[in-house]
Amino acid sequence: MSTSNKGASERRGFLKALGLGGAAAAAATVVEAAGPIRADAVPAGTARKENEADRLKARYQPNAAGVQAFYRTNRYDG
Repeated sequence: MSTSNKGASERRGFLKALGLGGAAAAAATVVEAAGPIRADAVPAGTARKENEADRLKARYQPNAAGVQAFYRTNRYDG
C-alpha cells in the first residue's frame, strides 16, 4: 500500500469517527430536550383527583413522629 493511500485511509477513519461522535451527541441532545422523565409521573386516566375536603385538610402535623425526629436530629428547638 502506498503512503498516499494510507494517509487518505487514516483521514477517512478519523472523519468517520468524528461523524459518529457528532451523531451520538445530537441524539443525546434530542433525548434530553424531550425533558427528564419524572418518577412521580402518573398517567392522566389513573390520576386521583383532589376534592374540596382533601384540599382543605391540614397536612402538617407538628407532633408526628417523623417531624419530632427531624427536629431532634437537627437540634432545632420546637
